[in-house]
Amino acid sequence: MGVLNVTPDSFSDGGLHLDPERAVEHALEMIAQGADLVDVGGESTRPGAEPVSAKEELRRVLPVLEPLVAAGVPISVDTYKPEVAQECLELGVHMINDITGLRNPKMAEVIAQYQAAVCIMHMQGTPQTMQRNPQYVDVVREVGAFLREQAAFAERTGVDREAIVVDPGIGFGKTLEHNLALLRHLRTFTEFGYPVLVGPSRKSFIGRILGNVPPDQRLEGTAASVAVAIAHGANLIRVHDVAFMAKVARVADAIVHG
Repeated sequence: MGVLNVTPDSFSDGGLHLDPERAVEHALEMIAQGADLVDVGGESTRPGAEPVSAKEELRRVLPVLEPLVAAGVPISVDTYKPEVAQECLELGVHMINDITGLRNPKMAEVIAQYQAAVCIMHMQGTPQTMQRNPQYVDVVREVGAFLREQAAFAERTGVDREAIVVDPGIGFGKTLEHNLALLRHLRTFTEFGYPVLVGPSRKSFIGRILGNVPPDQRLEGTAASVAVAIAHGANLIRVHDVAFMAKVARVADAIVHG
């Protein structure tokens, strides 16, 4: 899953793809580099990011989605707003990536209506508050319980079981230790019977491990996280550096699966 942020303030690539033509070119480039789908986001969800209106989010993403859908590119849209999801699904996108994990029940109804796929992610709090001293008694158990509950809710609402992906939400309301525990125990989530997505790309926990390096110096750390995630059962990897990580994934897959 290649990341395409059409935002001015995302933590790693904010402002790089605000021009729709440039964004479309980058999406097509990621597909050529080995991405199986492109995840388009119109609102930054970095720690402390301010929310934007549904109208503004659609203004950013629709000019990018229209030519990509017309070109047959598999598309996921990163949004937690049902009204944004509905317009995007009406346009023909394939999947909704909901960082709030369907906490708004209307989102599940919209996804079921369009027979679309969904990624259910765990996040403690909101982007504005999630990194203010996040705490768990048992992060693996609590994240797992949330994902199982929300996936079951999606199925009851009419979402096809085969169209559900779960994501433990690396970096979303977790400390360094929480993130490491989730990656170390990723098999816990694969046992639920849904594909597991992991998004470690350029995240701050990698920067901390490597001595507080900035996002553009986290390539090797991301590669290590991707390889370990695949070894522990991840089915999808959400990344910025597609050409590099596609090679990492190919070798890790060969080692793990033959």
